[in-house]
Amino acid sequence: TGGSHHSLYSGYSQFALFCLGISKWSCTRSSYGMVFDAGSTHTSLYMYRWPGNKENNTGVVSQMLVCDVDGYGISSYARDPPAAGLSLRKCLDSTLAVIPANQLRETPVYLGATAGMRLLQLQNQTQSDQVLEQVTKVIQGYPFDFRGARILSGMEEGAYGWITTNYLQEGFIKHGFEGGWVRPKGRKIWGALDMGGSSTQIAFTPSQPVRDPASTLGPKLYGYQYEVYTHSYLCYGKEQTMRQLQVHLLKMSGSTRPVNHPCYHLGDNLTLTLGDLYDSPCVTRPMTFDPASVVTFTGTSEPLQCLNQIKNITNLAACSLAPDCGFNGVYQPPVSGNFFAFSAYYYTFDFLGLAPQSSLSQATTTIDTFCKRTWSSLKKEYTVKDKYLRDYCASANYIMTVLLDGYKFNQTWGNIYFQRQVADTDIGWTLGYMLNLTNLIPSELPLVVTGVQHSQWAAEVFFIVFAVFLSLMVLVLLWLWSPQDGRGNK
Repeated sequence: TGGSHHSLYSGYSQFALFCLGISKWSCTRSSYGMVFDAGSTHTSLYMYRWPGNKENNTGVVSQMLVCDVDGYGISSYARDPPAAGLSLRKCLDSTLAVIPANQLRETPVYLGATAGMRLLQLQNQTQSDQVLEQVTKVIQGYPFDFRGARILSGMEEGAYGWITTNYLQEGFIKHGFEGGWVRPKGRKIWGALDMGGSSTQIAFTPSQPVRDPASTLGPKLYGYQYEVYTHSYLCYGKEQTMRQLQVHLLKMSGSTRPVNHPCYHLGDNLTLTLGDLYDSPCVTRPMTFDPASVVTFTGTSEPLQCLNQIKNITNLAACSLAPDCGFNGVYQPPVSGNFFAFSAYYYTFDFLGLAPQSSLSQATTTIDTFCKRTWSSLKKEYTVKDKYLRDYCASANYIMTVLLDGYKFNQTWGNIYFQRQVADTDIGWTLGYMLNLTNLIPSELPLVVTGVQHSQWAAEVFFIVFAVFLSLMVLVLLWLWSPQDGRGNK
């Protein structure tokens, strides 16, 4: 009997020690959250997981799943809004098998639309509303806690990207060896450079006072006040810049046909209808034109001319608060600190073998060499789709223009890291957005941060007390039992 009591005590004590020592999170179930990134060129669904069934466990969110939605961005369904909603079904279906059935209805789902929908909203408010209504209708048909579909402002997109970057880098707070959450000593706050299809964002903490308060946000995270400069350049994402370049070259050519394109490779030809070419609020349409007529762009492999034409459309004129300027007449304090450059920045430089870092001379030489190559030589070497392959030269030169002439990284080029992920999690605005809306980043640091929920501590305390109680009971029983056995044997 004494042996069985000991076994029972040992089992409970080991369970309590397992909860407390080996893994504080092992006694709580995981919670889940999802965010649709409805960009201008495509939509992706990100699923995140964190320990506990309450939304206050800071610093433990991990990316669990990424699902790329088939087709283009939801703004491309302006003339067929129901198709925008239907396009999300495959990814929504894939999550049903991952999240436990009894947790589906408590799993928050968000849809954030970015610059593609901002442009559609400018073009046609009715179509924009209809697209959001249709994606809402489809998501609401699933057993999740759907919390809305909305269009993010450019400033929000930049700020959430900054939060994601620093959260993943443990710049705000980190888990200490003692088991609690601590503010890192000598912590480094990173800047964020994001480039999508229709806009590009910059966000960082300036080293000097900001001269335009309207360009900053002041989030208070973990009891610390930050001043974050952020700006979003609408129409200056990769795809819209490529479109602006085509329109500019067509205008410069006059009546010459075909139109020479210095950023396209010799031997490559691209034919577009004028209806497609001018189908964007980011370009100026002629007063009259035939949408059905076509124009052909023919590659000439001229990197220097390519760079010059890109500078012509980027508007590098000084702003009213010179010399503190970005581009397109926008105020920007001098860049400071290290930066992560992600999205189109990463994909372009990774393709060219320049990620995660390269010297400025290596970057310029690599881009120049690549732009001089013929189309046939590229087609022999790469299996990339034509639409992506033909734009790498132009997009690389555009990135160099934005970073050097726009943001002024001339003296601090080595501070830029071209990366897609940190700690196996994609860098972008979605994680920062979910952290904010699910309260996973509190506005104030608690006096005692345990990294464990109150309910979990209560359970652990119960097990400890119960284990101690059992051990005392066993000792009492053994003490009472042993003398009786002795007297009986005499």
